[in-house]
Amino acid sequence: MLAEIITIGDEILIGQIVDTNSAYIATELSKIGVQVVQITSVQDDKAHILESLANAEKRVDIVITTGGLGPTKDDITKLTLCDYFDDKLVQNEKALQNVYRLFEKHLNRTPNQYNINQANLPSKAIALENRFGTAPGMWIEQNKTVFISLPGVPYEMKGLMQNEVLPRLQKKFKRPIIVHKTILTTGMGESAIAEIIEDFENNLPLDVKLAYLPSLGRVRLRLSTKGVNESALHAAIDSHLKQLQGLIGDIIIGYDEETSIEEVVANLLVKNQQTVSLAESCTGGQMARKLTKMSGASQYFVGGFVTYATSSKTKILGVPEDLIKKHTVVSAQVAEAMAAGAKKLYETDYAISTTGVAGPTKGDANEDVGTVFIGIATPHGAFSEKFNFGKDRARVITDAANKGFELLRKEILKN
Repeated sequence: MLAEIITIGDEILIGQIVDTNSAYIATELSKIGVQVVQITSVQDDKAHILESLANAEKRVDIVITTGGLGPTKDDITKLTLCDYFDDKLVQNEKALQNVYRLFEKHLNRTPNQYNINQANLPSKAIALENRFGTAPGMWIEQNKTVFISLPGVPYEMKGLMQNEVLPRLQKKFKRPIIVHKTILTTGMGESAIAEIIEDFENNLPLDVKLAYLPSLGRVRLRLSTKGVNESALHAAIDSHLKQLQGLIGDIIIGYDEETSIEEVVANLLVKNQQTVSLAESCTGGQMARKLTKMSGASQYFVGGFVTYATSSKTKILGVPEDLIKKHTVVSAQVAEAMAAGAKKLYETDYAISTTGVAGPTKGDANEDVGTVFIGIATPHGAFSEKFNFGKDRARVITDAANKGFELLRKEILKN
């Protein structure tokens, strides 16, 4: 079962917004055994939309469009669909009732003509109820292809996918069962992992696929297979997963799509009833932000300092001035003193420090741009490690924050 996603809107093509809708739709379709073979973005132009629809109809069973369904004149998707299906707009009673319901419930006023026009749909379309907005979704069938049109507002699109689209697709089509298992790793690059598991990968059966999904600070490995016997599929994936665990178990931090290294650290700290504090310099508070974005952070995160200036490292953290003069502020000795100072001041079990040259210039530092020392203070003392994360400032900061959490994870697991 093949599908194509078409996102409609100038705002995507000029970079004004990021297309997250396609990623969500593709993920949800994959869960029910529908394979997305192409994602296309087109501007708000009738000719381009018509061409995209015609091309998609030739190659897939399901075409899903998002965007262009608002109340203003530049939202042209419905009129374009009328042209494509040789149809006309008619007022859909179900959609009209939904418009009035939403206005009465949330705005306590009657809709204007622009809003009422939202209920005008191609006569061949089945209206899909949008519980969160006035633009209904549409379902049209032609030549054994299903065309589905959804609004571009993400929470409206998601509601329609869950409440209308997925149940209808599951009812209409017989689909293979697809089983995915995603392994999250940290601390090792894609090529290094590939070298370790080369024999494993070469010996995978043809019906089991392994995909590498690298991103900053981690690599996801996705095992997938499809068939008709769900229990057999899960057993096969679990068997291969155990083999992978034996090869790279020390860098695996989770088994789903969303787990981050800071979440892994947080869970370990909560489990052990331990706490952490921070002494950040080159990361500028990013580690604290990562920890505090998670609910319940006060259970394990006591607090942190952003000691960016050298003077703040001495005045707040108690780093000796002669230590800085002897080794410079970007050094292993200073990183360890910073971590020890934060641990002492906050009375935590662990502390992480960062000091480095994020760039693009070196400033007064002797080290190369991208050099970062990360210190870890533990119940048994403090240590540090030196890294170079390249010359891109944003990447240096992000990689340093992730590496700090990675080092802390390893230390917690030792004790």
